[in-house]
Amino acid sequence: MTAGVVVLAGGEASRLPGKLALDAGGTPLVVRIFRAVAPGRETVVSCAATFAPEIDALLTAPLVVDRWKRRGPLAGLLSALPHLRARYVAAIAGDAPFVGSALLDSLEQAWRDGDEAVVPQHASGRIEPLSALYDRIAFLREGFAVHANGDGSVAGVVRRLRARMLFVGDPAALRSINTPADYAAARDAFAAPAASDPQ
Repeated sequence: MTAGVVVLAGGEASRLPGKLALDAGGTPLVVRIFRAVAPGRETVVSCAATFAPEIDALLTAPLVVDRWKRRGPLAGLLSALPHLRARYVAAIAGDAPFVGSALLDSLEQAWRDGDEAVVPQHASGRIEPLSALYDRIAFLREGFAVHANGDGSVAGVVRRLRARMLFVGDPAALRSINTPADYAAARDAFAAPAASDPQ
């Protein structure tokens, strides 16, 4: 299996406006994650609108503008998934700069016949549905139902799928940047390679 990828970059970022354009080791944050997960994979970037021209030029994949505005990552996935041919697709948050190809490989290796999702799970029980692998057809089937019910939650879709949980060995590798404090804490790590192994 070689999964496709949707990089989710359509959030409003109310706590850290403009975060996807912030410097992350010499490249914009969204470009860092794109470069970490896109090589060798069919990839689209889900967005609320196009980025600044200098960022657009670095995102060498189709940009799919959300069909439903301000409806969160589920709306982004439902907008983007029809633009991919791959049966299996990883949803990757555009503000999680330490996710990389090692996570995608682990998700693919964990997949078993009959699965509709493989989702990282922390020891606390918390799941990471925006760093997970999905059967594209199954996700669209259940995702539109959840969206129509007004839930808007990717975790709500996971609950309706035959989902396999994958233990997260290094929670820090899946952390996202949501606040100025998150960004300050991450800056020292940006000098390291973009992809780290969360297993």
